[in-house]
Amino acid sequence: MKENHFLAFDIGASSGRAVLGTLNGAKFEMREISRFANPIVELHGRYYWDLLQLYTALVESLATCARQGIRPCSIGIDTWGVDFGFVAPDGSLLGQPRAYRDPYTDGAPEEFFGRMPREELYKRTGIQVLPFNSLFQLYRLGQESTIWRETGSKMLFVPDLLAYLLTGEMVCEYTIASTSQLLDAERRSFDPSLLEAVGLSAEQIPSLVMPGTRVGYLTDSIARKTGIGKVPVIAVAGHDTASAVVAVPASSPRFAYLSSGTWSLMGIEVDHPIIHADSLRHNFTNEGGIEGTIRFLKNITGMWILERCLETWRAEGNAYTYDEVVRMAEQSRFASLIDPDDPRFAHPTDMPREIVAFCEETGQALPVETADFVRCIFYSLANRYKEVVKLLSSMSPFPIERLHVIGGGSRNDLLNRLTAEATGLPVVAGPSEATAIGNCLLQAKAAGLLSDRWEMRRIVAESFPLKVFEPGNTTPQGA
Repeated sequence: MKENHFLAFDIGASSGRAVLGTLNGAKFEMREISRFANPIVELHGRYYWDLLQLYTALVESLATCARQGIRPCSIGIDTWGVDFGFVAPDGSLLGQPRAYRDPYTDGAPEEFFGRMPREELYKRTGIQVLPFNSLFQLYRLGQESTIWRETGSKMLFVPDLLAYLLTGEMVCEYTIASTSQLLDAERRSFDPSLLEAVGLSAEQIPSLVMPGTRVGYLTDSIARKTGIGKVPVIAVAGHDTASAVVAVPASSPRFAYLSSGTWSLMGIEVDHPIIHADSLRHNFTNEGGIEGTIRFLKNITGMWILERCLETWRAEGNAYTYDEVVRMAEQSRFASLIDPDDPRFAHPTDMPREIVAFCEETGQALPVETADFVRCIFYSLANRYKEVVKLLSSMSPFPIERLHVIGGGSRNDLLNRLTAEATGLPVVAGPSEATAIGNCLLQAKAAGLLSDRWEMRRIVAESFPLKVFEPGNTTPQGA
């Protein structure tokens, strides 16, 4: 049977990868081609993404494929959400995209609510209020400069911006646009009143397209320079979580998912937005999925807390590996809890110190050893997952029967076991590379090789090892 190769560029907020997916009948395999850094660049107190560095890394990855004799059927790009850049009328970049961690949007939501009440904004968009949402970034940019308004420039979200650099063609892919808080959730199109409120015209946004749309082909220059030829670029689910949810190995719609990484994103897949007083009060969001679905979810602070602790300990001369601290935590009996979503844990200079302070202020035992800190983080995350599962269950149109954990956190047996105990749900862990898998399988669907998301999920379940953690059972089982 013919092998079909698909190249996924899966780019996160600190690094990116080029991953080759190979579909041979019902068998699917993944292989990493290259890995590259994606650092935030600070310049004069502002924070940017180095788009040209990313472009160079993508082109070098294409050349690597060509040298290995690989010509993919297509290419897909997924990234984090909300961030964007502008292209001038002559086709050149109008500066570098601002990074969502830039604090210039602090306080922006409260200012914007003077123009449109929070309740009205949520009713229109169904998107949770986060200071770094595209809406608030545009609001702040308008206070800094108006050059992007006056030049007739085009706004492109990061995956579409990278696709433009590769092809010279502009689109606005739906799932990435849905993170912006600029779309009407019910109509699934840009809300004219919100565009007007931030000074953005409808003409500045390329046509909205659904996942699986062909953007164009690699430019002649790139095709020639890399030796890979005129490969098509597909607008996959450009938001990385949307691509990851494609790869949830579920056989029934009655599931919740937890995309576990620096952020934890927990949600359900539904046919229509869920927008009411409870979803507003608990700050749930409605983002676009594939095949007309909505990802009703909540952002939870995830491994960010542990990552910042590891960074602090490394600076003190203790360079622990992830596996080492997990083993430490397994031996600890420390039981104090923190609230992972407390604002104090968003940008601390010393994360361990903030954990100690939280425990002290709440009258709990204070962590001392490294194992205490890690156990505290894992227990606290599992407890937060329990709270969010309870909220999801109260708003879900169906009973939630199991929790699928995908992403890097799916490899953390301790946290998955704690999560099963806390939520009372079977936890199915894997695959860890869900985003790149979903990216490639959407390309395969665009090529006419797969029919729908349920066929994709069957292939994932058959192609990758999974572990099942049952409440009350300390030994994980194979799925």
